[in-house]
Amino acid sequence: MINRYQLMMGTGLSVTTNETPDGRRIVHYDGQFYELTPSSGEVICPASDGIALHHSRDCGHMVGYEAGWKTYPDPHGDLWQRLLEAAPADDIRGRQAFAADAGLRNGQGGPVTKVCQTCTLVPLTSLNGRRTAEQPLSTALAAFNRADKAEQLSRVKAAINQVVLDFPLEAWPSMPLDRYALGTPDSKTSFCYRMEFGTPELGSLGGRHSGKHLIYWRKAEGSWYFGSAYEDERDAWQHVRDGFLTAFRYAAEGRVTEIDTIDALRAGSALTAKAISCYSPDTLIPVYSRDHVRAFIFHLTGENASSLESFAAHERLKQVIDSDERFKNWHPYEVGTFLYEWANPRQSTPTILKVAPGTDAMYWDECRADGYICIGWEDVGDLTAFASEEDYRDAFEAAFTERYKGNKSKISAKANELWRLYQLEPGDLVVANKGTTEILAVGTVTQDGYRWREERTAYQHTVSVRWDTSYAKTLPEPQKAWATVTVRKVSADLWRIIQARTDTVTPSIERVVPDDELSDEIARLLTRKGQVVLYGPPGTGKTYASLRFALRWFGTQLGDSVEGVDPFAKHGTPDFRRGLDALQETGHLTQVTFHPAYGYEDFIEGFRPVEGADGGLRLELRDGIFKKVCETAAANPERPYLLLIDEINRGDIPKILGELITLLEPDKRGMHVTLPTGRRFAVPSNVHILGTMNTADRSIRLLDSALRRRFAFHELLPDADVLDGQKVGNVDLGLLLRELNNRVVKELGRERQIGHSFFLPKGRPVDSEAELAAIVRTEVLPLLQEYAYDDYSLLSRFLGEKIVDVRAHTVAGLSDEGLVEALAAELRADESG
Repeated sequence: MINRYQLMMGTGLSVTTNETPDGRRIVHYDGQFYELTPSSGEVICPASDGIALHHSRDCGHMVGYEAGWKTYPDPHGDLWQRLLEAAPADDIRGRQAFAADAGLRNGQGGPVTKVCQTCTLVPLTSLNGRRTAEQPLSTALAAFNRADKAEQLSRVKAAINQVVLDFPLEAWPSMPLDRYALGTPDSKTSFCYRMEFGTPELGSLGGRHSGKHLIYWRKAEGSWYFGSAYEDERDAWQHVRDGFLTAFRYAAEGRVTEIDTIDALRAGSALTAKAISCYSPDTLIPVYSRDHVRAFIFHLTGENASSLESFAAHERLKQVIDSDERFKNWHPYEVGTFLYEWANPRQSTPTILKVAPGTDAMYWDECRADGYICIGWEDVGDLTAFASEEDYRDAFEAAFTERYKGNKSKISAKANELWRLYQLEPGDLVVANKGTTEILAVGTVTQDGYRWREERTAYQHTVSVRWDTSYAKTLPEPQKAWATVTVRKVSADLWRIIQARTDTVTPSIERVVPDDELSDEIARLLTRKGQVVLYGPPGTGKTYASLRFALRWFGTQLGDSVEGVDPFAKHGTPDFRRGLDALQETGHLTQVTFHPAYGYEDFIEGFRPVEGADGGLRLELRDGIFKKVCETAAANPERPYLLLIDEINRGDIPKILGELITLLEPDKRGMHVTLPTGRRFAVPSNVHILGTMNTADRSIRLLDSALRRRFAFHELLPDADVLDGQKVGNVDLGLLLRELNNRVVKELGRERQIGHSFFLPKGRPVDSEAELAAIVRTEVLPLLQEYAYDDYSLLSRFLGEKIVDVRAHTVAGLSDEGLVEALAAELRADESG
């Protein structure tokens, strides 16, 4: 008999169980995930008035209370599932009715209505690298007030109607390219502009990359961008327009999956989905990222939708929603709003930028009153007029070459500041500052985002925010870089100081930490591939990044289960070291460095000489580091384990891993093989590997092909942004590093650049001429000499003839001050230049 709640609640309250390659049973129920400990053929109910069903006699909730236990046969091992599907958790009467029918009673005769989350269903906070929803679906639905969203829904409907009115379906067959595309003089009246910038109520397309618009005008080149399959823009537009018409027809006919077959629209799935949400709003849920659609399917059903193409995923998500009666009569935009509030797949931490509202905060009163932040560089014009970042950078250079005296490094740095502001998205944070110590307020970016304000006479680039002036304060230490940098990222350490409160005012902004794009990317790669290599030139912070990632990743994955782990502890502090030590002591984190002598015996297993009982030596089979990690992980399948391998390219990978390299592949995880010693071995799915390598030592092109196929590779390049505004005398370290690396790249390529970490001893920017001179003499110069193979002519092209004496094949004996002055002059790193 089908329970009435299954009919009423639909997919949301059904139970699905999947087995992983390493034998774990993962249960999905009510939008959440659990690991199942199977029944041994019986269930145990507590002796007292407890109401949970148990699978283990050794459960901590049961031990010591054996007298009076109630045990019941469970021949099919499904009593837990039948109990969950009988009624939602908040329907106590429904659960009690099932317990009465099934005879599930505790020692006091009361009905058992729950499942133990220690010995039966263990909640999972993450699965396959993806955070699970914090609340059950039924709980989140009960808390979601649709009446509060009525005004928002009214604006959505008005925006949809306006799109259809301005761009009617019947006009599409004859729509000219200029009416569609970005980048043209009239692009603000175009369809793509309306989708990208003109309908924030309908959701963001994500990112500032114009390729998703399929065809657009490139101002810098004076030509059209379109796919390589087309002869010219007319041919491209014909195919794209016909593709949209076909997509609109398929959507109207309920053939959403078939939209994936339209080749002309493949690169524009987000734009296509948003367009369909206007012309056929009941066809799909307005979620424009394919990965987000897949994520919501995962949260709602437990299904792995990673193989579904964009519109097949859209159709599946709509099926799931339509099958759940709780969403009956909901507008698709209400559903989309709810899904993002319940299980947001976007990065959980916002971008936080400090932005100065004019010199000495001269425009702050206007910004605070009208709800925005504003900055200058208005000569470049409205940023929404640029179809690509390349067009913008070309225009910025043309507009400001004279102001910055042709200094390309400085032009690039300032262009980065404005573009960084433009990329802010709803939910990101802006810290308004005055000078180097005063915080005026913190604002949350609203749905309107970036806006060029024609009505202003200066500082016309703005981003709409909702200000909270309760954050106003004076910082304990000046932020020196703020003296010359308008827009700058706020570090986690500084944000901690800014959001610290001594008053009793409730802030409007939840306690958050700044986003860490690198850690988020590493986590995504580990989820997809299982093992990642960070590669790049010396000094780009690869080891630092791997350790920072480990602490942050474990801190969020394990929660409070490992004492002493602060995921946001500052590198180099006792808290940072304490966290890493705690992770190593519990076996979750293991560090190793490869070298030419490292072998299979060290990593997997091998015979080692040990002292025998008679005082002589004998050989004993010992497990290697990786095998120990895998065996520990296999015994604790619900917890993550990470192996950090420094200098991975210095080891002989085929020799170290041998035949086991195949087991690293995601679909081979959990598969047992027989080792040469006859012992069985498998790599569990909860084991991850993160390696580092210097490209100055060896290019990834020279790595073993088997390694390249099985590892994801992420390049770390010098980040001059972290040094922008950091001054030593008149030298801006960011400008110095940019120009030096421009020269290195021109002569030797990107793999031989100088990393920013050279100028950040102990994590802080160098701040004295003596220290900067010492770093250049003892670290940077020797590395450049190695790159140049003692070719002093090449070395002088890097550093200039004031520093390098080409004829004498030596470095000039300059004083500290003289060396710094020579660097400033040669590399145009003087802030005034």
